[in-house]
Amino acid sequence: VQLVESGGGLVQPGGSLRLSCAVSGHTFSDYAMGWFRQPPGREREFVAVVSWTGNSADYAYSVKGRFTITRDNAKSTVYLQMNNLKPEDTAIYYCATANFRALLASMRARASERNYNYWGQGTQVTVSS
Repeated sequence: VQLVESGGGLVQPGGSLRLSCAVSGHTFSDYAMGWFRQPPGREREFVAVVSWTGNSADYAYSVKGRFTITRDNAKSTVYLQMNNLKPEDTAIYYCATANFRALLASMRARASERNYNYWGQGTQVTVSS
């Protein structure tokens, strides 16, 4: 299984980026997909998750209303549209395959790394003027 993120870079505060994550060697359309991030000097944290159909999504409170996660099952690709970026969004962003299809009832479970089994190598996002 291979996950390859792209789309990271340097952007000014208030700007936008769209991250992509292409998945191969996995039954992409059968499982939910998530995005996580690791800010400098901090632990990796949950950002967003989308169900296997793409009909349901959930977000960390810190990004809700600014980020949108979507997926294209025909392309085995998940996206993270990030708008109104802030310096505190600076991090390495990782995509991951979930071991569930529909969103789990518990937010803690949806956000737990233990429920994600394959990870990409990460893409750097830096928000700075």
